[in-house]
This record gives sequence, C-alpha cells and structure tokens, in this order.
Amino acid sequence: MTEHGRSIALLTTTLMVTAGSAQQKSTTGYAPVNGINMYYEVHGSGEPVVLLHGAFMTITNNWDGWISELSRTRKVIAIEMQGHGRTGDIPRDFTCENLADDVAELLNHLKIPRADLIGYSMGGGVAMQCAIRHPEKVRRAVILSSMFRSDGMDVEAREHIRRLTAEDFKGSPLEIEYKKLSPTPDDFPKLIQRVAAAASKDYDLGADKLAANTTPMLFIHGDADGVRLAHVAEMFRLKGGEIHGDMKPRSASRLAILPDTTHVTLLQRLAIVVPMINDFLDAAP
Repeated sequence: MTEHGRSIALLTTTLMVTAGSAQQKSTTGYAPVNGINMYYEVHGSGEPVVLLHGAFMTITNNWDGWISELSRTRKVIAIEMQGHGRTGDIPRDFTCENLADDVAELLNHLKIPRADLIGYSMGGGVAMQCAIRHPEKVRRAVILSSMFRSDGMDVEAREHIRRLTAEDFKGSPLEIEYKKLSPTPDDFPKLIQRVAAAASKDYDLGADKLAANTTPMLFIHGDADGVRLAHVAEMFRLKGGEIHGDMKPRSASRLAILPDTTHVTLLQRLAIVVPMINDFLDAAP
C-alpha cells in the first residue's frame, strides 16, 4: 500500500469506527432518473431533507449517525449518486451539474415539490448547483466542507486527488463498502479514475450565479479541512455575509468554522453540527 493509501485507510477507518450505530431503514428504493437507477432511503417524517454524500462514499460510510439524529424531526432522504454505492454508473461525465439534475429529478419521482439539502464535499458542490439550476426545488442548503470553484481547494489537496489510484484505497473501508454494495463490484478502480479525472478539471460554478441565487445557505467548514479560508469567506460574502449585523439586516445565509477540525473529522462533530443545522433549517421562511 502506498503512503497515500495508508493515509486514506487510516482516515476512512476513523470515519467508520467513530460513526454512530447502523440505522434501521424505513423505506428503500430505486428511482429511474436521467438514465440511472438511483438508490435512495427514506427515514423519519416531517419536512424533507436530502443528504448528498462525498466522492467515493455511500450512505453507510458518510451518514451513519447523522440519519438517526436528523430523522428525529425530519423526513431524511439519503441517496447514492451516479457510480456510488448501490447506484450504477453510466457513460456520462461526473459533473456537479449532472448530479444536481439527478437530485431534482429524484424529488419529482418522489413527488416532493421542495426540500432542504445537506451536501458534504462533492455533495456540497452538487447542493449549490441544484439550488442554482433548480431553485424552485431547494428551500435551504447546508454546505459541508465544499467549494464553488476548483481553486477553492488547497493546492496540495487538489494535487493529491489528481494522483489517486485504486491502489491508494487497497483494503480501505471505502473499497470494501463499494465491493459490498455496488452492482458492479469489480469497477472500483474505474470509479477512482473517473472521480479523479473530474476533480482534475477546472471547475467554476460562477460567483455571479451564487450571488444571484436566493437560496439561504449554511456553510460549515473545519479550520483545517483543505478548503482555503479565503474561499470560504468569499462564498459567505457572495451570499450576503460579512456585514455588521447590529447595524443592518443580516443575510439569511450563515457561516461556521469549527476549530481543530479536518475534512474527515468534520463528520464526527455531530453534537456540534446537527444542532446548528436544525436551527438553520427551522428558521423562517
């Protein structure tokens, strides 16, 4: 195993070990959307919130522990996007635009007019794109450790992703979970190659589009999560942040920076993050 691989195995093992206990599934199914059969689970009842996982991940290793907390008061819809988990791949580019269109189509399939979104890493980019491309479908969005432009990622972190191979994940929980769940269990190297290639391309959602979009967004980042803090501040500023809230009306969007928190350990901060998310999603309108 390479040095990259040892780091990945350690981090993903930490995720799996420290996550909460497995959740009881309420409803599961597959939705035919845009040429894929998207796997989804529905837990709890209440206002709908859709969980969008990070690259290489699944419902089980991204949201274990989160679902039980969020589903206490909400209908939680957890999905697995193109090529991930139980959702098969198709010959279509891995782009946030395509994945965002899939989310909107899933909501149509489930007859849900509008929902909140929570997206982690790659899923955060999908959530922002969904809010921009399908504003009528998204009420509020929570963006966890993500960016709207490729240069928002730390240079070293981006280069690391570009060099990833399946060998880096050999024996890791991510590889094991893929082989257990995927309809094409031998295609894990292909998934790594496709995601790494997509991450190598320059990407820009558009500052003008983010600023013009009226969906309130909560940006939650770690102080060491690989996204440049200047970029985090730029996102918040584009959504109306960085004002003196005692002197003029505040933005409906919010920002939180968690101390001593990395890209991976952010998912372990449930006791801090979930109350912030609930407070944000409960805010009017």
